[in-house]
Amino acid sequence: MSKYKFWFVVGSQSLYGDEVLKTVAERSAEMAAELSKVLPYPLEYKVTAMANKQIADVIKEANYDDTCAGIITWCHTFSPSKMWINGLVNLQKPYCHLATQYNLEIPNEEIDMDFMNLNQAAHGDREHGFIVSRLRMPRKVVAGYWKDEKVHARLGDWMKAAVGVAVSKEMKVMRFGDNMREVAVTEGDKVEAQIKLGWQVNTWATGDLVKEMNAVTEAEIDALMAEYTAAYDIATENVGAIRYQAREEIAMKKMMDREGCKAFSNTFQDLYGMEQLPGLASQHLMAQGYGYGGEGDWKVSAMTAIMKAMGENGNGASAFMEDYTYHLVQGSEYSLGAHMLEVCPSLAATKPRIETHHLGIGMNEKDPARLVFEGKEGDAIVVSLIDMGGRLRLIVQDIVCVKPIMEMPNLPVARVMWKAMPDLTTGVECWITAGGAHHTVLSYDVTAEQMRDWAKMMDIEFVHITKDTTVEKLEEELFLKDLAWKLK
Repeated sequence: MSKYKFWFVVGSQSLYGDEVLKTVAERSAEMAAELSKVLPYPLEYKVTAMANKQIADVIKEANYDDTCAGIITWCHTFSPSKMWINGLVNLQKPYCHLATQYNLEIPNEEIDMDFMNLNQAAHGDREHGFIVSRLRMPRKVVAGYWKDEKVHARLGDWMKAAVGVAVSKEMKVMRFGDNMREVAVTEGDKVEAQIKLGWQVNTWATGDLVKEMNAVTEAEIDALMAEYTAAYDIATENVGAIRYQAREEIAMKKMMDREGCKAFSNTFQDLYGMEQLPGLASQHLMAQGYGYGGEGDWKVSAMTAIMKAMGENGNGASAFMEDYTYHLVQGSEYSLGAHMLEVCPSLAATKPRIETHHLGIGMNEKDPARLVFEGKEGDAIVVSLIDMGGRLRLIVQDIVCVKPIMEMPNLPVARVMWKAMPDLTTGVECWITAGGAHHTVLSYDVTAEQMRDWAKMMDIEFVHITKDTTVEKLEEELFLKDLAWKLK
């Protein structure tokens, strides 16, 4: 993620004279430099924009600069908005309008007409805001003093969502085999996904993976085994099963890196030539930032990789997840999330253990090794991207993860327990009403607001289930959105 930066384009006009414009440029450069110290990505001051062609040229440059993840605008003075039209209509990068001013307070003794001419962002930002609304462009508006921590936090969150867009536009998903047979929600229109989200989703035969596995050397396996030993507790005597997972991981990583893929999927129904379904192999790849989807679920695979990139340090605590079973005791309702083998250790509360157990589903010849752990406590979200036929819908639900209320000593998988908002049963009714999938991405790092921003930038439908959501309100919301999206 370190390659990305954001451009700071400041609005003004030529009528104020050279002295004022020099001050505007100096202050803008100062603000960009200071903000870069506290924001997750650098903010580069590009230009004080004063003419139509100047704005059109800088936006054209931003569109074709792969390191530019978005632009942030601010109008230090009044900036006539008609001159922004030709540039903004061609903008292809995420866009944020920072409504701020250089000075914190009105200076009682200093304020005069010269001060007013120089410091009229309250005037300029409203003119600028009008034209963006008139153009009906997606954008984020962040208002407040540019040195305030709250402003920094909101700008930083928006930047991470914008980086999620950049990652999405470059996303390539490697599917080992096809989807689990007869499952509906893991299907979808791959052509539409590429048009809308930029994803390239293609299939490689499981036999291709087996061929790559056969070429892995013992020395390569030894090196990866050392990584496993350093990162995890070995809680099995079946070292051969762990080495087999290492062989699978090395082969999958080589294939993905060769093709430029950051996400992958597989299914337990298609293990042609393989002894074990990748468990530990998939988990350790996710810990490195790769996305994963079980049963051939390429949508959740790509979303996992994108949300990891949006998280802390460009690889946050986000993971492939599945609602497995409920605890329905009145007053103590919880959802238990897990998967057969593949939950990312970035969710772990303590050091994960490598264990080997029988897997009673699929075509495994031998018992797969996997990481076993409990998830962390804390606020989180679960996210599902579904294909509604003609459009994509992103569903986000707020949850609170808890320490599992029981040990479950005979459940040899990674698991997370949580309280769903607004409560378990209402949340389930809302999730099902919205069409949410059984596969999700669970994230402690990415927020619902960031996912709302991402959905807006990608021009897809967004549904948020919160502590205040009711089934009745959600049904009404979905009805109105269905009408609105049919008109788009």
